[in-house]
Amino acid sequence: MRLRNVKGSQERILENPYTIQTDGTNGDNYKGLWNKNIFHNNHPIHIEIGMGKGQFITTLAKENPDINFIGIEKYSSVLVRALDKREELETNNLIFVRMDAEDLTSYFAEGEISKVYLNFSDPWPKDRHAKRRLTSVNFLARYDNILQSDGLLQFKTDNRPLFDFSLEQLNEAGWMLDESTFDLHKNGPAPNNIMTEYEEKFYAMGNPICRFTAHR
Repeated sequence: MRLRNVKGSQERILENPYTIQTDGTNGDNYKGLWNKNIFHNNHPIHIEIGMGKGQFITTLAKENPDINFIGIEKYSSVLVRALDKREELETNNLIFVRMDAEDLTSYFAEGEISKVYLNFSDPWPKDRHAKRRLTSVNFLARYDNILQSDGLLQFKTDNRPLFDFSLEQLNEAGWMLDESTFDLHKNGPAPNNIMTEYEEKFYAMGNPICRFTAHR
């Protein structure tokens, strides 16, 4: 699907105090320094990779002021749609970063992150693109690097083939499941679960939502 370009998105991202654009920046200026230089505290850091319009992570940040959140999005035209939500927050525990997930280990130090969220990631359905899936062993290795020893990975999707693939990849990479379900909202909206924009849409359509939480 072709992304619709949003005129002025690059400029707005550059001008916004709550966003960081990694193009042309040195990862060493951030790696291991997020708490010290960006958040100015020692709270745990959670990241969402592929945050879309930002509903999930902005809600998390509002409800958890003692956790620092970083929303990562590759596309400017998508990230810019989350800025309105961010600017409404009366909190300093959320930063947006425009970057490619392939660069995670260039911008985050070993053990710097407490939890990684993946929500409704691109399924890359063609077999030749399997390595691009955010739950492939290639990306699991990146999460392994930046997560603390007791860090967690949480993944949600409505795509059952992608979920099955992800479970296989976890096993291949030696990760352990903490919880897993093929129908998160079987008995109504799951408690203690924040829905993304996609999740609300799929739930209304009656599509089962799969979720797992795992650790290394």
